[in-house]
Amino acid sequence: MSQDNQVLQTVLDNTFTTFDRVLTNQKPDLKSQEIGIVKFIGQGIARVAGLPGVKSEEVVQFRGNGMGMVFNLDPDEVGIILLDKSEHLKAGCEVRRTGRVLDVPVGKTLLGRVVDPLGRPLDNKGSVRVSQRRAAEREAPGIMDRAPVTVPLQTGIKVVDALIPIGRGQRELILGDRASGKSAIALDTIINQKDKDVLCVYCAIGQRSSSVAKLIADLQKYGAMDYSLIVVAAGEEPPGLQFIAPYAATAMAEYFMEQGRDVLIVYDDLTAHARAYRELSLLLRRPPGREAFPGDIFYIHSRLLERSTHLNAEKGGGSLTALPMIDTEAQHISAYIPTNLISITDGQIYLSPTLFQKGVIPAVDVGKSVSRVGGKTQLPAYRAVAGDLRLSYSQFEELEVFSRFGTRLDEATRKTLERGRRVREVLKQNQYEPMPVAEQIAVLLAVTSGVFDDLAIENIATAQKAVAQAVTEKLPQVCQSIQSGEKLSEADFTAIANVAKNAIVNITPLAL
Repeated sequence: MSQDNQVLQTVLDNTFTTFDRVLTNQKPDLKSQEIGIVKFIGQGIARVAGLPGVKSEEVVQFRGNGMGMVFNLDPDEVGIILLDKSEHLKAGCEVRRTGRVLDVPVGKTLLGRVVDPLGRPLDNKGSVRVSQRRAAEREAPGIMDRAPVTVPLQTGIKVVDALIPIGRGQRELILGDRASGKSAIALDTIINQKDKDVLCVYCAIGQRSSSVAKLIADLQKYGAMDYSLIVVAAGEEPPGLQFIAPYAATAMAEYFMEQGRDVLIVYDDLTAHARAYRELSLLLRRPPGREAFPGDIFYIHSRLLERSTHLNAEKGGGSLTALPMIDTEAQHISAYIPTNLISITDGQIYLSPTLFQKGVIPAVDVGKSVSRVGGKTQLPAYRAVAGDLRLSYSQFEELEVFSRFGTRLDEATRKTLERGRRVREVLKQNQYEPMPVAEQIAVLLAVTSGVFDDLAIENIATAQKAVAQAVTEKLPQVCQSIQSGEKLSEADFTAIANVAKNAIVNITPLAL
Protein backbone atom coordinates (compact mmCIF):
# COMPACT_ATOMS: atom_id res chain seq x y z
CA MET A 1 0.00 0.00 0.00
CA SER A 2 2.82 2.39 0.79
CA GLN A 3 4.28 1.80 -2.67
CA ASP A 4 0.91 2.61 -4.26
CA ASN A 5 0.63 5.77 -2.19
CA GLN A 6 4.07 6.78 -3.32
CA VAL A 7 3.16 6.35 -7.01
CA LEU A 8 -0.04 8.32 -6.51
CA GLN A 9 1.85 11.10 -4.76
CA THR A 10 4.30 11.30 -7.67
CA VAL A 11 1.47 11.57 -10.19
CA LEU A 12 -0.21 14.33 -8.18
CA ASP A 13 3.04 16.23 -7.79
CA ASN A 14 3.73 16.09 -11.51
CA THR A 15 0.20 17.18 -12.30
CA PHE A 16 0.23 20.20 -10.02
CA THR A 17 3.71 21.13 -11.22
CA THR A 18 2.34 21.22 -14.77
CA PHE A 19 -0.64 23.32 -13.63
CA ASP A 20 1.67 25.80 -11.91
CA ARG A 21 3.88 26.11 -14.99
CA VAL A 22 0.91 26.70 -17.30
CA LEU A 23 -0.64 29.29 -14.99
CA THR A 24 2.68 31.08 -14.58
CA ASN A 25 3.22 31.35 -18.34
CA GLN A 26 -0.41 32.23 -19.09
CA LYS A 27 -1.01 35.85 -20.04
CA PRO A 28 -4.67 36.75 -19.71
CA ASP A 29 -6.23 38.28 -22.83
CA LEU A 30 -9.08 40.42 -21.67
CA LYS A 31 -11.74 41.42 -24.21
CA SER A 32 -14.03 44.33 -23.68
CA GLN A 33 -17.53 44.44 -25.03
CA GLU A 34 -19.64 47.55 -25.31
CA ILE A 35 -23.19 47.08 -24.09
CA GLY A 36 -25.62 49.91 -24.58
CA ILE A 37 -28.94 50.61 -22.89
CA VAL A 38 -32.09 51.53 -24.77
CA LYS A 39 -33.30 54.97 -23.69
CA PHE A 40 -36.21 55.28 -26.13
CA ILE A 41 -38.16 52.98 -28.46
CA GLY A 42 -40.28 54.57 -31.14
CA GLN A 43 -41.93 53.61 -34.42
CA GLY A 44 -39.08 51.84 -36.11
CA ILE A 45 -36.24 53.59 -34.27
CA ALA A 46 -34.36 53.38 -30.98
CA ARG A 47 -32.11 55.77 -29.09
CA VAL A 48 -29.31 54.03 -27.22
CA ALA A 49 -26.72 55.22 -24.70
CA GLY A 50 -23.45 53.53 -23.79
CA LEU A 51 -21.90 52.66 -27.16
CA PRO A 52 -19.03 55.15 -27.44
CA GLY A 53 -17.05 53.16 -30.05
CA VAL A 54 -19.89 52.21 -32.37
CA LYS A 55 -19.56 53.17 -36.06
CA SER A 56 -22.03 54.53 -38.54
CA GLU A 57 -24.10 51.83 -40.33
CA GLU A 58 -22.80 49.15 -37.95
CA VAL A 59 -25.22 46.34 -37.15
CA VAL A 60 -26.23 45.98 -33.49
CA GLN A 61 -28.16 43.24 -31.74
CA PHE A 62 -31.07 43.65 -29.35
CA ARG A 63 -32.56 41.23 -26.88
CA GLY A 64 -34.25 38.32 -28.64
CA ASN A 65 -31.80 38.49 -31.61
CA GLY A 66 -33.51 41.55 -33.03
CA MET A 67 -31.29 43.50 -35.46
CA GLY A 68 -30.73 47.21 -35.91
CA MET A 69 -28.41 49.50 -37.85
CA VAL A 70 -26.69 52.60 -36.51
CA PHE A 71 -28.08 55.66 -38.28
CA ASN A 72 -27.19 58.69 -36.14
CA LEU A 73 -24.07 59.35 -34.06
CA ASP A 74 -24.93 62.04 -31.52
CA PRO A 75 -22.75 63.24 -28.62
CA ASP A 76 -24.79 61.55 -25.89
CA GLU A 77 -26.66 58.79 -27.71
CA VAL A 78 -26.85 56.68 -30.85
CA GLY A 79 -29.84 56.68 -33.21
CA ILE A 80 -30.62 53.18 -34.50
CA ILE A 81 -33.11 52.06 -37.15
CA LEU A 82 -34.78 48.77 -36.32
CA LEU A 83 -34.69 45.91 -38.83
CA ASP A 84 -37.10 43.69 -36.89
CA LYS A 85 -40.37 44.11 -35.03
CA SER A 86 -39.99 45.98 -31.74
CA GLU A 87 -42.97 44.82 -29.68
CA HIS A 88 -40.73 42.91 -27.27
CA LEU A 89 -38.33 45.83 -26.73
CA LYS A 90 -38.60 48.54 -24.09
CA ALA A 91 -36.46 51.17 -22.42
CA GLY A 92 -33.65 49.60 -20.39
CA CYS A 93 -33.00 46.66 -22.75
CA GLU A 94 -29.39 45.81 -23.60
CA VAL A 95 -27.89 46.44 -27.02
CA ARG A 96 -24.68 44.75 -28.15
CA ARG A 97 -22.28 45.66 -30.94
CA THR A 98 -21.53 43.12 -33.67
CA GLY A 99 -18.52 44.89 -35.18
CA ARG A 100 -19.74 44.41 -38.77
CA VAL A 101 -21.63 46.42 -41.34
CA LEU A 102 -24.88 45.19 -42.84
CA ASP A 103 -24.27 42.25 -45.16
CA VAL A 104 -26.49 39.89 -47.14
CA PRO A 105 -26.14 36.33 -48.48
CA VAL A 106 -25.28 35.98 -52.18
CA GLY A 107 -25.06 33.01 -54.51
CA LYS A 108 -26.87 30.86 -57.09
CA THR A 109 -28.95 29.14 -54.42
CA LEU A 110 -30.97 32.35 -54.06
CA LEU A 111 -32.53 31.90 -57.51
CA GLY A 112 -36.13 30.80 -57.24
CA ARG A 113 -36.41 32.00 -53.64
CA VAL A 114 -38.37 34.72 -51.85
CA VAL A 115 -36.35 36.39 -49.09
CA ASP A 116 -36.39 39.51 -46.97
CA PRO A 117 -33.60 42.13 -47.27
CA LEU A 118 -31.52 40.28 -44.66
CA GLY A 119 -31.66 37.07 -46.70
CA ARG A 120 -34.13 35.30 -44.42
CA PRO A 121 -36.54 33.01 -46.34
CA LEU A 122 -40.20 33.95 -46.75
CA ASP A 123 -41.30 31.07 -49.00
CA ASN A 124 -41.39 28.16 -46.53
CA LYS A 125 -38.67 26.32 -48.48
CA GLY A 126 -36.18 26.10 -45.64
CA SER A 127 -33.09 28.15 -44.92
CA VAL A 128 -31.01 29.71 -47.66
CA ARG A 129 -27.68 27.91 -47.90
CA VAL A 130 -24.94 30.19 -49.25
CA SER A 131 -21.19 30.30 -48.86
CA GLN A 132 -20.69 34.05 -49.34
CA ARG A 133 -21.96 37.26 -47.84
CA ARG A 134 -21.47 40.79 -49.15
CA ALA A 135 -21.97 44.24 -47.75
CA ALA A 136 -25.31 45.73 -48.74
CA GLU A 137 -23.71 49.14 -49.27
CA ARG A 138 -20.97 49.05 -51.90
CA GLU A 139 -19.29 51.63 -54.07
CA ALA A 140 -20.46 51.84 -57.65
CA PRO A 141 -18.01 50.60 -60.32
CA GLY A 142 -15.50 53.22 -61.43
CA ILE A 143 -15.62 54.89 -64.83
CA MET A 144 -12.73 52.81 -66.18
CA ASP A 145 -14.48 49.60 -65.13
CA ARG A 146 -17.52 50.35 -67.28
CA ALA A 147 -18.29 49.66 -70.92
CA PRO A 148 -20.85 51.27 -73.25
CA VAL A 149 -24.36 49.88 -73.36
CA THR A 150 -24.50 47.96 -76.65
CA VAL A 151 -26.84 44.97 -76.25
CA PRO A 152 -30.64 45.39 -76.20
CA LEU A 153 -32.85 44.11 -73.40
CA GLN A 154 -36.02 42.93 -75.09
CA THR A 155 -39.13 43.54 -73.02
CA GLY A 156 -41.54 41.81 -75.41
CA ILE A 157 -43.70 44.96 -75.32
CA LYS A 158 -44.06 46.52 -78.78
CA VAL A 159 -44.32 50.16 -77.75
CA VAL A 160 -41.21 49.88 -75.54
CA ASP A 161 -38.98 47.82 -77.84
CA ALA A 162 -39.86 49.91 -80.89
CA LEU A 163 -40.07 53.44 -79.50
CA ILE A 164 -38.32 53.45 -76.09
CA PRO A 165 -35.69 50.70 -76.36
CA ILE A 166 -33.76 49.56 -73.30
CA GLY A 167 -30.16 48.33 -73.32
CA ARG A 168 -28.46 45.91 -70.92
CA GLY A 169 -26.79 48.05 -68.28
CA GLN A 170 -29.25 50.93 -68.65
CA ARG A 171 -31.33 52.58 -65.92
CA GLU A 172 -34.83 53.23 -67.23
CA LEU A 173 -37.35 54.87 -64.90
CA ILE A 174 -41.00 53.77 -65.02
CA LEU A 175 -43.30 56.44 -63.61
CA GLY A 176 -46.97 57.23 -63.55
CA ASP A 177 -49.95 57.56 -61.26
CA ARG A 178 -50.98 54.71 -59.01
CA ALA A 179 -52.63 51.75 -60.79
CA SER A 180 -51.55 52.86 -64.25
CA GLY A 181 -49.71 49.63 -65.14
CA LYS A 182 -46.11 50.18 -63.99
CA SER A 183 -45.73 46.79 -62.30
CA ALA A 184 -47.35 45.10 -65.31
CA ILE A 185 -44.59 46.39 -67.61
CA ALA A 186 -41.88 45.17 -65.22
CA LEU A 187 -43.58 41.80 -64.79
CA ASP A 188 -43.95 41.27 -68.55
CA THR A 189 -40.29 42.21 -69.01
CA ILE A 190 -39.25 39.54 -66.49
CA ILE A 191 -41.48 36.92 -68.14
CA ASN A 192 -39.96 37.79 -71.53
CA GLN A 193 -36.43 36.98 -70.28
CA LYS A 194 -37.16 33.24 -70.34
CA ASP A 195 -34.48 31.43 -72.36
CA LYS A 196 -32.62 34.71 -72.92
CA ASP A 197 -29.87 34.13 -70.32
CA VAL A 198 -30.92 37.11 -68.20
CA LEU A 199 -31.36 36.72 -64.44
CA CYS A 200 -33.99 38.84 -62.70
CA VAL A 201 -34.24 40.36 -59.21
CA TYR A 202 -37.55 41.89 -58.10
CA CYS A 203 -37.35 44.16 -55.06
CA ALA A 204 -40.76 44.93 -53.53
CA ILE A 205 -40.60 47.93 -51.18
CA GLY A 206 -43.57 48.87 -49.04
CA GLN A 207 -46.03 46.89 -51.19
CA ARG A 208 -49.11 45.08 -49.95
CA SER A 209 -48.43 41.45 -49.15
CA SER A 210 -51.39 40.41 -51.32
CA SER A 211 -49.91 42.23 -54.35
CA VAL A 212 -46.54 40.56 -53.81
CA ALA A 213 -48.20 37.14 -53.45
CA LYS A 214 -50.02 37.66 -56.78
CA LEU A 215 -46.78 38.70 -58.46
CA ILE A 216 -45.00 35.57 -57.21
CA ALA A 217 -47.91 33.39 -58.37
CA ASP A 218 -47.74 34.98 -61.85
CA LEU A 219 -43.99 34.41 -62.10
CA GLN A 220 -44.45 30.77 -61.07
CA LYS A 221 -47.27 30.32 -63.58
CA TYR A 222 -45.12 31.50 -66.50
CA GLY A 223 -41.96 29.67 -65.38
CA ALA A 224 -40.04 32.82 -64.51
CA MET A 225 -39.10 31.89 -60.93
CA ASP A 226 -36.38 29.56 -62.21
CA TYR A 227 -34.23 32.57 -63.10
CA SER A 228 -35.65 35.11 -60.62
CA LEU A 229 -35.11 36.22 -57.05
CA ILE A 230 -37.74 38.12 -55.07
CA VAL A 231 -36.68 40.45 -52.22
CA VAL A 232 -39.63 41.62 -50.15
CA ALA A 233 -39.94 44.34 -47.54
CA ALA A 234 -43.72 44.57 -47.28
CA GLY A 235 -45.64 47.61 -46.13
CA GLU A 236 -46.23 46.17 -42.65
CA GLU A 237 -42.47 45.70 -42.06
CA PRO A 238 -40.41 48.28 -40.14
CA PRO A 239 -39.38 51.32 -42.21
CA GLY A 240 -35.72 50.43 -41.59
CA LEU A 241 -36.16 47.13 -43.42
CA GLN A 242 -37.85 48.97 -46.31
CA PHE A 243 -34.98 51.44 -46.42
CA ILE A 244 -32.24 48.81 -46.77
CA ALA A 245 -34.24 46.62 -49.19
CA PRO A 246 -33.01 48.08 -52.53
CA TYR A 247 -29.39 48.13 -51.39
CA ALA A 248 -29.58 44.51 -50.23
CA ALA A 249 -31.26 43.42 -53.48
CA THR A 250 -28.61 45.24 -55.53
CA ALA A 251 -25.81 43.49 -53.62
CA MET A 252 -27.42 40.12 -54.43
CA ALA A 253 -27.72 41.12 -58.10
CA GLU A 254 -24.12 42.41 -58.26
CA TYR A 255 -22.84 38.95 -57.39
CA PHE A 256 -24.26 37.59 -60.65
CA MET A 257 -23.11 40.65 -62.62
CA GLU A 258 -19.55 40.13 -61.43
CA GLN A 259 -19.80 36.52 -62.58
CA GLY A 260 -20.26 37.86 -66.12
CA ARG A 261 -24.06 37.43 -66.20
CA ASP A 262 -26.70 39.85 -67.44
CA VAL A 263 -29.07 40.80 -64.64
CA LEU A 264 -32.30 42.79 -64.54
CA ILE A 265 -33.35 44.42 -61.25
CA VAL A 266 -36.75 46.01 -60.63
CA TYR A 267 -37.33 48.43 -57.72
CA ASP A 268 -41.06 48.53 -56.92
CA ASP A 269 -41.09 51.26 -55.90
CA LEU A 270 -38.72 54.05 -54.88
CA THR A 271 -41.57 56.30 -53.74
CA ALA A 272 -42.11 53.99 -50.77
CA HIS A 273 -38.34 53.89 -50.25
CA ALA A 274 -38.11 57.69 -50.13
CA ARG A 275 -41.03 57.88 -47.70
CA ALA A 276 -39.47 55.25 -45.42
CA TYR A 277 -36.24 57.24 -45.41
CA ARG A 278 -38.16 60.45 -44.64
CA GLU A 279 -39.98 58.76 -41.76
CA LEU A 280 -36.77 57.46 -40.22
CA SER A 281 -34.98 60.79 -40.65
CA LEU A 282 -37.79 62.80 -39.04
CA LEU A 283 -38.07 60.36 -36.14
CA LEU A 284 -34.32 60.69 -35.56
CA ARG A 285 -34.59 64.49 -35.79
CA ARG A 286 -32.57 65.00 -38.92
CA PRO A 287 -33.21 68.41 -40.45
CA PRO A 288 -35.93 68.26 -43.13
CA GLY A 289 -35.70 69.86 -46.56
CA ARG A 290 -38.09 70.18 -49.48
CA GLU A 291 -41.39 68.31 -48.90
CA ALA A 292 -39.92 67.27 -45.50
CA PHE A 293 -37.48 64.92 -47.23
CA PRO A 294 -33.90 64.97 -45.87
CA GLY A 295 -31.38 66.99 -47.84
CA ASP A 296 -29.49 63.89 -48.99
CA ILE A 297 -32.48 62.15 -50.61
CA PHE A 298 -30.90 62.70 -54.05
CA TYR A 299 -27.67 61.09 -52.85
CA ILE A 300 -29.26 57.94 -51.46
CA HIS A 301 -30.97 57.22 -54.78
CA SER A 302 -27.99 58.15 -56.95
CA ARG A 303 -25.61 55.93 -54.99
CA LEU A 304 -28.13 53.12 -55.46
CA LEU A 305 -28.75 53.50 -59.19
CA GLU A 306 -25.13 54.19 -60.10
CA ARG A 307 -24.40 50.57 -59.19
CA SER A 308 -26.32 49.48 -62.31
CA THR A 309 -24.00 49.42 -65.30
CA HIS A 310 -22.31 47.33 -67.97
CA LEU A 311 -18.86 46.13 -66.88
CA ASN A 312 -15.98 45.98 -69.32
CA ALA A 313 -14.40 42.72 -70.50
CA GLU A 314 -11.64 42.85 -67.87
CA LYS A 315 -14.30 42.82 -65.15
CA GLY A 316 -16.21 39.95 -66.75
CA GLY A 317 -18.52 41.88 -69.10
CA GLY A 318 -21.64 41.40 -66.96
CA SER A 319 -24.41 43.96 -66.77
CA LEU A 320 -27.02 45.14 -64.29
CA THR A 321 -30.09 46.78 -65.83
CA ALA A 322 -32.29 48.76 -63.46
CA LEU A 323 -36.01 49.45 -63.83
CA PRO A 324 -36.87 51.70 -60.90
CA MET A 325 -40.52 52.67 -60.46
CA ILE A 326 -42.05 55.73 -58.89
CA ASP A 327 -45.57 56.98 -58.25
CA THR A 328 -46.68 60.40 -59.40
CA GLU A 329 -49.63 62.29 -57.97
CA ALA A 330 -52.20 63.69 -60.40
CA GLN A 331 -49.73 63.37 -63.31
CA HIS A 332 -47.32 65.76 -61.58
CA ILE A 333 -44.04 64.51 -63.03
CA SER A 334 -42.20 67.70 -62.03
CA ALA A 335 -42.52 66.91 -58.31
CA TYR A 336 -39.42 66.60 -56.14
CA ILE A 337 -38.73 62.86 -56.15
CA PRO A 338 -39.74 62.25 -59.82
CA THR A 339 -37.46 65.02 -61.10
CA ASN A 340 -34.61 63.69 -58.96
CA LEU A 341 -34.91 60.22 -60.43
CA ILE A 342 -35.45 61.48 -63.99
CA SER A 343 -32.11 63.29 -63.71
CA ILE A 344 -30.33 60.21 -62.31
CA THR A 345 -31.63 57.65 -64.82
CA ASP A 346 -30.99 57.18 -68.55
CA GLY A 347 -34.57 57.81 -69.60
CA GLN A 348 -38.13 57.26 -68.48
CA ILE A 349 -41.29 55.44 -69.51
CA TYR A 350 -44.27 57.59 -68.54
CA LEU A 351 -47.66 55.91 -68.13
CA SER A 352 -50.60 58.23 -68.65
CA PRO A 353 -53.81 57.69 -66.65
CA THR A 354 -55.69 59.40 -69.49
CA LEU A 355 -54.57 56.74 -71.97
CA PHE A 356 -55.30 54.04 -69.39
CA GLN A 357 -58.86 55.26 -69.03
CA LYS A 358 -59.26 55.17 -72.83
CA GLY A 359 -58.27 51.51 -72.89
CA VAL A 360 -54.84 52.08 -74.41
CA ILE A 361 -52.83 49.44 -72.55
CA PRO A 362 -49.92 49.65 -71.91
CA ALA A 363 -50.71 53.33 -71.34
CA VAL A 364 -47.28 54.61 -72.47
CA ASP A 365 -47.21 58.31 -73.32
CA VAL A 366 -44.73 58.25 -76.20
CA GLY A 367 -44.31 62.01 -76.22
CA LYS A 368 -43.16 62.18 -72.58
CA SER A 369 -41.10 58.96 -72.66
CA VAL A 370 -37.49 58.76 -73.76
CA SER A 371 -34.54 56.37 -73.77
CA ARG A 372 -31.25 58.26 -73.83
CA VAL A 373 -28.91 55.32 -74.51
CA GLY A 374 -31.18 52.45 -75.57
CA GLY A 375 -31.48 53.67 -79.16
CA LYS A 376 -27.85 52.72 -79.78
CA THR A 377 -28.61 49.13 -78.78
CA GLN A 378 -31.71 48.69 -80.91
CA LEU A 379 -31.66 45.94 -83.52
CA PRO A 380 -31.24 47.20 -87.12
CA ALA A 381 -34.66 45.85 -88.11
CA TYR A 382 -36.32 48.10 -85.52
CA ARG A 383 -34.50 51.16 -86.79
CA ALA A 384 -35.62 50.43 -90.33
CA VAL A 385 -39.26 49.85 -89.42
CA ALA A 386 -39.79 52.22 -86.52
CA GLY A 387 -37.29 54.92 -87.47
CA ASP A 388 -39.89 57.65 -88.00
CA LEU A 389 -42.66 55.93 -86.06
CA ARG A 390 -42.07 57.81 -82.80
CA LEU A 391 -42.20 61.25 -84.44
CA SER A 392 -45.18 60.43 -86.65
CA TYR A 393 -47.08 58.91 -83.74
CA SER A 394 -46.52 62.00 -81.58
CA GLN A 395 -47.69 64.18 -84.46
CA PHE A 396 -50.77 62.00 -84.82
CA GLU A 397 -51.67 62.48 -81.14
CA GLU A 398 -51.41 66.26 -81.49
CA LEU A 399 -53.42 66.18 -84.72
CA GLU A 400 -56.10 64.06 -83.07
CA VAL A 401 -56.54 66.62 -80.31
CA PHE A 402 -56.83 69.39 -82.92
CA SER A 403 -59.37 67.44 -84.98
CA ARG A 404 -61.79 67.29 -82.05
CA PHE A 405 -62.66 70.94 -82.54
CA GLY A 406 -64.71 69.90 -85.56
CA THR A 407 -62.57 71.59 -88.16
CA ARG A 408 -63.01 70.26 -91.69
CA LEU A 409 -60.04 68.07 -92.56
CA ASP A 410 -58.41 67.56 -95.91
CA GLU A 411 -57.90 64.09 -97.33
CA ALA A 412 -54.20 63.85 -96.38
CA THR A 413 -54.92 64.79 -92.77
CA ARG A 414 -57.77 62.29 -92.62
CA LYS A 415 -55.48 59.51 -93.87
CA THR A 416 -52.83 60.47 -91.33
CA LEU A 417 -55.40 60.22 -88.56
CA GLU A 418 -56.68 56.85 -89.75
CA ARG A 419 -53.12 55.50 -90.02
CA GLY A 420 -52.31 56.82 -86.56
CA ARG A 421 -55.37 55.15 -85.02
CA ARG A 422 -54.26 51.82 -86.46
CA VAL A 423 -50.72 52.30 -85.15
CA ARG A 424 -52.15 52.98 -81.69
CA GLU A 425 -54.29 49.86 -81.94
CA VAL A 426 -51.26 47.80 -82.92
CA LEU A 427 -49.25 49.17 -79.99
CA LYS A 428 -51.92 47.91 -77.58
CA GLN A 429 -50.90 44.68 -75.89
CA ASN A 430 -52.43 42.41 -73.29
CA GLN A 431 -50.52 41.59 -70.14
CA TYR A 432 -48.64 38.26 -69.98
CA GLU A 433 -48.39 38.22 -73.77
CA PRO A 434 -44.85 39.34 -74.63
CA MET A 435 -44.22 39.23 -78.36
CA PRO A 436 -41.00 37.92 -79.98
CA VAL A 437 -38.85 40.38 -81.90
CA ALA A 438 -39.58 39.00 -85.38
CA GLU A 439 -43.34 39.12 -84.81
CA GLN A 440 -43.08 42.69 -83.59
CA ILE A 441 -41.17 43.73 -86.70
CA ALA A 442 -43.71 42.05 -88.98
CA VAL A 443 -46.70 43.73 -87.32
CA LEU A 444 -45.05 47.16 -87.21
CA LEU A 445 -44.02 46.87 -90.86
CA ALA A 446 -47.55 45.89 -91.79
CA VAL A 447 -49.14 48.90 -90.11
CA THR A 448 -46.54 51.47 -91.23
CA SER A 449 -46.62 50.28 -94.84
CA GLY A 450 -50.40 50.57 -95.01
CA VAL A 451 -51.34 46.88 -95.01
CA PHE A 452 -53.91 47.51 -92.25
CA ASP A 453 -55.34 50.73 -93.75
CA ASP A 454 -58.42 49.03 -95.20
CA LEU A 455 -59.28 47.12 -92.03
CA ALA A 456 -61.74 48.24 -89.37
CA ILE A 457 -60.19 49.21 -86.02
CA GLU A 458 -61.93 46.34 -84.24
CA ASN A 459 -60.27 43.83 -86.62
CA ILE A 460 -56.70 45.04 -86.07
CA ALA A 461 -56.06 42.70 -83.12
CA THR A 462 -57.11 39.68 -85.19
CA ALA A 463 -55.05 40.89 -88.15
CA GLN A 464 -51.82 41.31 -86.22
CA LYS A 465 -52.14 37.82 -84.72
CA ALA A 466 -52.58 36.42 -88.22
CA VAL A 467 -49.57 38.37 -89.52
CA ALA A 468 -47.36 37.28 -86.62
CA GLN A 469 -48.25 33.63 -87.11
CA ALA A 470 -47.81 33.76 -90.88
CA VAL A 471 -44.38 35.38 -90.74
CA THR A 472 -43.16 32.86 -88.16
CA GLU A 473 -44.34 29.93 -90.27
CA LYS A 474 -43.42 31.12 -93.78
CA LEU A 475 -40.26 33.21 -93.21
CA PRO A 476 -38.23 31.37 -90.56
CA GLN A 477 -34.89 32.45 -92.05
CA VAL A 478 -35.88 36.12 -92.03
CA CYS A 479 -37.03 35.76 -88.41
CA GLN A 480 -33.66 34.27 -87.52
CA SER A 481 -31.87 37.15 -89.24
CA ILE A 482 -33.92 39.68 -87.28
CA GLN A 483 -33.21 37.92 -83.99
CA SER A 484 -29.48 37.73 -84.67
CA GLY A 485 -29.26 41.46 -85.35
CA GLU A 486 -28.63 41.32 -89.09
CA LYS A 487 -29.64 44.20 -91.32
CA LEU A 488 -32.58 43.24 -93.50
CA SER A 489 -32.57 43.80 -97.25
CA GLU A 490 -35.32 45.37 -99.33
CA ALA A 491 -36.24 41.87 -100.51
CA ASP A 492 -36.76 40.80 -96.88
CA PHE A 493 -39.06 43.75 -96.19
CA THR A 494 -40.99 43.06 -99.39
CA ALA A 495 -41.38 39.40 -98.42
CA ILE A 496 -42.69 40.34 -94.96
CA ALA A 497 -45.17 42.82 -96.48
CA ASN A 498 -46.42 40.24 -98.97
CA VAL A 499 -46.87 37.60 -96.27
CA ALA A 500 -48.74 40.15 -94.17
CA LYS A 501 -51.09 41.03 -97.05
CA ASN A 502 -51.86 37.38 -97.71
CA ALA A 503 -52.44 36.71 -94.01
CA ILE A 504 -55.30 39.24 -93.76
CA VAL A 505 -57.09 38.32 -96.99
CA ASN A 506 -59.92 36.63 -95.14
CA ILE A 507 -60.39 39.44 -92.60
CA THR A 508 -63.38 41.68 -93.28
CA PRO A 509 -62.23 45.02 -94.70
CA LEU A 510 -63.42 48.43 -93.58
CA ALA A 511 -66.93 49.21 -94.80
CA LEU A 512 -67.03 52.19 -97.14
